[in-house]
Amino acid sequence: MSVPDDERIARAVLLRVTEPAVPGVVHHVRSVGPQQAVEDIRRGAPIGRIDVEALTLRVLDASGERDLEAADRLGARLVCPGDEEWPPALSDLDHHHADCLGLWVRGPLSLRESCEQAVAIVGTRAATDYGLTIAADLGVGLAERGWTVVSGLAFGIDAAAHRGALAADGATIAVLACGVDVAYPRAHRPLYDQVAATGLAVSEHPPGAAPQRARFLVRNRLIAALSAGTVVVEAAPRSGARSTARHAGELFRQVMAVPGPITSTLSAGCHQLLRDRPDTVLVTKTDEVLEQVGALGEFAERVSGPVRRRDLLGPTVSRVLDAVPVMKRAPVSRIALTAGMTVDAVAAALAALAVQGLVEAEGDQWGMTTLGRRERRADSTPDAGAELPLGWW
Repeated sequence: MSVPDDERIARAVLLRVTEPAVPGVVHHVRSVGPQQAVEDIRRGAPIGRIDVEALTLRVLDASGERDLEAADRLGARLVCPGDEEWPPALSDLDHHHADCLGLWVRGPLSLRESCEQAVAIVGTRAATDYGLTIAADLGVGLAERGWTVVSGLAFGIDAAAHRGALAADGATIAVLACGVDVAYPRAHRPLYDQVAATGLAVSEHPPGAAPQRARFLVRNRLIAALSAGTVVVEAAPRSGARSTARHAGELFRQVMAVPGPITSTLSAGCHQLLRDRPDTVLVTKTDEVLEQVGALGEFAERVSGPVRRRDLLGPTVSRVLDAVPVMKRAPVSRIALTAGMTVDAVAAALAALAVQGLVEAEGDQWGMTTLGRRERRADSTPDAGAELPLGWW
């Protein structure tokens, strides 16, 4: 399935002369189609509250055929709504009147297939070593589990996430605020070349387009839309990463944040997300990310302390252990009185405890062993999953 050539050419023209997600343009293309929208711009017809005169000047030098040929020379292509390669997830932007009219794509992977299991990792450009390590580890972990890592190729967290995925020979997508033939920042030319050679570089802007400040914020909606969830690793309270997280929430994607030191201004945005957005989930490792975006029933391993012998005791036997004197010895009847249980039940429990080496008998007197005292004094509070209901006895 593929869109007709004349529609693809018209969309290429629109991507050249208009900025992405402008409501007036979006509504007009919806109403009349891309071909007629281009014709309306050429003749200066009114289009909502758009400055059509400015678009008319731009369209004089625009050629969809020329941009498509330039892309072809780069090994790039224009993927449009209706193409087999178009990710269905991008259609969610339509509900927010922020339609994507098409994406210039460079790289060997299928955009649609790459986005079937994708997670965005975003964050500050001025990242700490802590943030860079976390982003890279998540990139490696997700790639090793067959997930695509989506980010924006910026300094800091973005670059670390891309590099992590590449190090694991995984798929990664760089969403750009410039043409797919423009490496920005320039220092990331080697990283860009790696991503374009093995993953995908995508953009709404035509070949040769330069990055502009406003374009970075607009492209953030694409990062969120292409992914099942967005992980924010280090971000200031006002940042592009927070913008991506906001888009993710609006698109009903998972929003996740990595915590940092409470004294770190670079983690303040993550902490604010956790405070302000009830749907934001705290994550610290790959398994916790996949618990949010993976298959139903895929849970991260619980973190717990060391398992001690008394953790393995049943509630009745544990209750008897608490009733055994620590330093002295006592008969079964006295222990039963302290535990509030029958003598026969206590005798059976003491026998089980003796097998574990926690108590010992001397004649008819029972007391703690050295191991038992150590276990008794240790902090062996059961975790939340093992808590007993009131009245369990």
